[in-house]
Amino acid sequence: MPRSKFDERLKAHQQELSQLYSELYSGDRESYDALIALMRAAYKQRPASMKRLDEKRVGEPDWYKSQSLVGMQLYVQSFGGNLKGVRDRIDYLQSCGVNYLHLMPLLESPEGRSDGGYAVSDFRKVQPELGTMEDLKDLAADCHKKGMSICLDFVMNHTSEDHEWARRARAGEKAFQDRYFFYDDWEIPKEFEKTVPQVFPTTAPGNFTWCEEAGKVVMTTFYPYQWDLNYANPAVFNAMTDDMLYLCNQGIDVIRLDATPYIWKEQGTNCRNLPQVHTLVRMMRLVCETVCPGTLLLGEVVMEPSKVVPYFGSVTRPECHLLYNVTTMASIWHTVATRDTRLLRHQLGQVFALPKEYGFLNYLRCHDDIGWGLDYQFLAQFGMKEVPHKKYLNDYLTGKWPDSPARGELYNDDPRLGDARLCGTTASLCGIETARTQQDNGRLKWALRLDVSLHALVLTMSGLPIIYSGDEIAQENDYSYHDDPLKQADSRYLHRGRFPWENVPLIDDPDTVQSVMFRSLRQLEALRAEHRVFNCLADTWIVNTGDDAVLGIGRYYEGEKLIALFNFGDSDRYISVDELGDYTNLTSGVYVGKSAAALPSHDFVWLLCDFDKKN
Repeated sequence: MPRSKFDERLKAHQQELSQLYSELYSGDRESYDALIALMRAAYKQRPASMKRLDEKRVGEPDWYKSQSLVGMQLYVQSFGGNLKGVRDRIDYLQSCGVNYLHLMPLLESPEGRSDGGYAVSDFRKVQPELGTMEDLKDLAADCHKKGMSICLDFVMNHTSEDHEWARRARAGEKAFQDRYFFYDDWEIPKEFEKTVPQVFPTTAPGNFTWCEEAGKVVMTTFYPYQWDLNYANPAVFNAMTDDMLYLCNQGIDVIRLDATPYIWKEQGTNCRNLPQVHTLVRMMRLVCETVCPGTLLLGEVVMEPSKVVPYFGSVTRPECHLLYNVTTMASIWHTVATRDTRLLRHQLGQVFALPKEYGFLNYLRCHDDIGWGLDYQFLAQFGMKEVPHKKYLNDYLTGKWPDSPARGELYNDDPRLGDARLCGTTASLCGIETARTQQDNGRLKWALRLDVSLHALVLTMSGLPIIYSGDEIAQENDYSYHDDPLKQADSRYLHRGRFPWENVPLIDDPDTVQSVMFRSLRQLEALRAEHRVFNCLADTWIVNTGDDAVLGIGRYYEGEKLIALFNFGDSDRYISVDELGDYTNLTSGVYVGKSAAALPSHDFVWLLCDFDKKN
């Protein structure tokens, strides 16, 4: 009898998987056999259409690195009301050039105690008001027919306090208390607190919560209603892996591993980025490559590059397929506020020096806040000290700084440490909201140029660009959350507002902000897909512009060379770059010659030289 695809893949991976599992779980063979059994069951339950997609992607292992891919991140309830509503609007997503769709948390979570859906009470149920698991499966199937991939968050660090395991733990069942971190008193938790940082020191101080029903202390790194899972217990790893495979079988192509660095806890450490985390992620990669090899793992590692890169693993033992380029995102907004590109040049130089095989998600905004985890040691040489500089950034981007057009709000403000984070939509942070309310057309054009330019910067970098839903039509802040008692304490809802469908028809009016933004993005996406210089394997480097307000990026691949210039300054510039070649403005088609360009304030230019053609 011929071997199944599952058996072939298992044979290729089982030696390493068995070894890693045995090392982590002290040779627990019974639990390992249970893992293999659930993997085999998941493979049998995998739909034939997904198995065909697996085979196609195995034959094209770099499919997710294509320069034609453009992602969009959205909340189902904000965009379509429910999953059926999103399904009805797939044509709009296609018109945006989107072929990678990240659906924000939609699994069952208790209202008012969900942290935006990141406190899951059932990993196999959709939040009732959003639809059913069948609706999710139907949406995924429709997206696949349109050539779109679906990404879904998998909140693996913790469950909701309403999860079945948590309910049974509260009732005193030791087997389920052992799936979390329960302690009879505060002695051990106090030892943890000596070395473990607080994630939300103002809104959720500490890392532990007293559970009255159980009469014990439970670890809650994020919020009191999110109970940390104990991955030192093989029952946790097996069950969570089973839930992950279940979601993959509903048609999910990309599993976003939420809060990845936190998933292994050990007393006397900071409980971040411990070696066992990499063992767990590597095992999940091996599981997926055996059961559903067309699935990607996206790691959420919101840290500096030195701590992010290890989550790619190695060439022979890869972990995540994709990681967020979070430091670049923060450095971009720092540059907007300071008009100084030196930090951004420094940070991008580090990214460009990494192996081209590493796949990053590049973005301007997302569902979360902007944290100022910048390289302050580098900034110190320019007289920028951490606490006062953070205050300046927040003052500028909330509009408190004199003549600042930005409109954002602070999140988790801690005046004592100066550690506040920032919220707001891209359009409002760029000044579009201010210009519109002041009816200042000159400033509106200036702010819109900045918004387009920042998106062009994201599209210039190698990797997968992600647009936050609404940014394609310059959606502004939604202040209505202040009137909602369930949301008003969380300023992140400022940029999580309802999608303004009433503004979509304005795309057809060339005199509107919506039209300029939408059509500019579509042009840039089309150019990126058309030109090989945007290939992820291209050589990339920082171009010396001779002006700290102007960022220069060079790209070269198979005879095409791109010089991209971005003017973050408040005045126009004329830039001449010493780079070999005759250039054409890629967006206008105008020949400019020896890489010289007039660059208005807050504008950009893509200069292309095709050495295989005459300009």
